[in-house]
Amino acid sequence: MPDLFGPEEEVPAPAPGAPLAERMRPRTLEEVVGQEEALGPGTLLRRLVEGGKIPSLVLWGPPGSGKTTLARLLAARGGMEFTSLSAVTGGVADLKKAVETARRLLRAGRRTLLFVDEIHRFNKSQQDALLPHVEKGTVVFVGATTENPSFEVNAALLSRCRVVVLKALDEKSLQLLLQRALEDPVRGLGGRGLTAQAEAEQILVRAADGDGRRLLNALEAAAEGALGAGASVPAVIAPDLARGAVERALRYDRAGEEHYNVISALHKSIRDGDADAGVYWLARMLEAGEDPLYIARRLVRFASEDVGLADPQALSLAVAAKEAVHFVGMPEGALALAEAAVYLALAPKSNALYTGYAKAADAARESGSLPVPVHLRNAPTRLMKDLGYGKGYRYAHDAEDGVTGQELLPEELKGSSFYAPRDVGFEREMKKRLEWFRARRDEVRKGGP
Repeated sequence: MPDLFGPEEEVPAPAPGAPLAERMRPRTLEEVVGQEEALGPGTLLRRLVEGGKIPSLVLWGPPGSGKTTLARLLAARGGMEFTSLSAVTGGVADLKKAVETARRLLRAGRRTLLFVDEIHRFNKSQQDALLPHVEKGTVVFVGATTENPSFEVNAALLSRCRVVVLKALDEKSLQLLLQRALEDPVRGLGGRGLTAQAEAEQILVRAADGDGRRLLNALEAAAEGALGAGASVPAVIAPDLARGAVERALRYDRAGEEHYNVISALHKSIRDGDADAGVYWLARMLEAGEDPLYIARRLVRFASEDVGLADPQALSLAVAAKEAVHFVGMPEGALALAEAAVYLALAPKSNALYTGYAKAADAARESGSLPVPVHLRNAPTRLMKDLGYGKGYRYAHDAEDGVTGQELLPEELKGSSFYAPRDVGFEREMKKRLEWFRARRDEVRKGGP
């Protein structure tokens, strides 16, 4: 059996005038960097490929992690025709055309790897159109997505594929890509008398934010600046050229999984009392372009759910932050949100309101539409008075201490308790008050003064 990472796996070389990122695309699986968890020895994918069986796959990873490259290499490794579609621009008609071509090739003894980029952009019916061809083996399907396939790929198609998770490239892997591009005289920038200062390399690597394509695009722009600036040979990429070549954008999708990951991190950080982490995740969302009012709404929710009456000021401050953002806009409103996040992180915590409401909601759902006790009903008409509405109601202000002892829950829920304050922050005082009211009601009901 040929070596999994042998030279026979090479894919066709790109045109010499192609962008640097395309020219430096790995030609063999051996050249792929940063994906040891997916491709390393003993991994499922490697065992399958070594056994000569390349299954249908969904490649899930961030931009620039090598999804398209891996699909091309797998097609080359399996001796298959590589056919690529984009779910952004393609549709069912394009799928039918690709499948028909695959059928003709299959009759001639050659299989096809059908690569669908951005598979999450296909709707359910478009994804369903792939199913019979994947099941029959007409094509080996490989889909690429930056979104969680659990949510974006329908269950029927997902059940017929292996999911391979690709990671954002770490700095070590990015540094290796950069060095290869600088040194390769055929595909890269080698042989042109070009070097990069250490600080410039660090700027390019960090600005890439795990994206190999972004790194190579920025390197190419910086190299053009160095070689075209009339610099003496050897030309040098200095830090200022590197900074001018990068456009760092935080990896974030306001409608995708990263949105939910980061808001979850914000919520859990302030719940844990970590103001530093709370401010960081807040900044991550705002700097990536998240709607500040969405964050404000989440902080208002947090104030009731996780702080509650342990600090009654928390809700007021969270609402004030929301109003401040609405009033002054951004970027000034970011400080109001940061103030709320820090306050909530350092406030005493209690989820008693959250759990209390949940218990009351469960009771309401389980017991159905229990009638309101007659003595609690208003009686604005003669008929309602004749029916006994309001009869026997005792006005709390007529009692010396404001406690009448009358039953205020439906008969079926008599004696139920839902709110259980904790012994923390201001909720200590609420606990004392609640215990006093409950004890006093019991005393009055037993005939006490």
